[in-house]
Amino acid sequence: MNIKEAKVLITGGSSGLGYETARQLIAKGAKVIISGRNKANLEAAAKEIGAISFVGDVSKEAEVQHMIEFTIKELGGFNVLVNNAAFGYFDQLVNMDTQKVRALFETNVIGAMMVARESAKHFVEKQYGNIVNISSTAGRAGFSGGTAYAASKFALSCMTECWRAELRQFNIRVMQVNPSEVQTQFGPNAGRPPKLFNASKLQSPDIAHTIISMLEMDDRAFITEATVWATNPKD
Repeated sequence: MNIKEAKVLITGGSSGLGYETARQLIAKGAKVIISGRNKANLEAAAKEIGAISFVGDVSKEAEVQHMIEFTIKELGGFNVLVNNAAFGYFDQLVNMDTQKVRALFETNVIGAMMVARESAKHFVEKQYGNIVNISSTAGRAGFSGGTAYAASKFALSCMTECWRAELRQFNIRVMQVNPSEVQTQFGPNAGRPPKLFNASKLQSPDIAHTIISMLEMDDRAFITEATVWATNPKD
């Protein structure tokens, strides 16, 4: 697609991958709405990059429906969803907190589904659209402490395949990006200790570049899935 014609909704857009993707898209001429739960952070991010903000929680169905209605009205329709809102919770099986697992699935899985569902209704009507789900290499292989987060990303990968099978007939490209470790606040926000910046490891611009490159491919073709690793990470 021509990025100058892109009208984009990015969930989880106030920081990290979502913020950087929005920034790069806007720089290329796209119109972008970013959503998030923290009003102050979201509005500050939108002001910095020239995005439109929508305060909303993807785990709340009514807020998701309002988000899509707002996006359609504000942009005069839209043609790209970057399904990025998610958070992490990591612990050993014997310590798993049921409420934390439930909350994570409500955002990472059910929330992603609801945003995609409401977006797909509009895309089907227009006979065109793009859905980019941000998964993780954690959705490709389990690991110690990863019960909740890895399972949520395995689920997103499966949903991506289902939506792709359903929506291709309507000229809707459903794509997935699997970042490995990216240096954002994701880890500290999940309760992990912060790490010093490491120039050999992935950064948000690397993933934003991947997303935009996938979107820029001519509409007759699409990349179903892209996994991004650091070339030679040093501890």
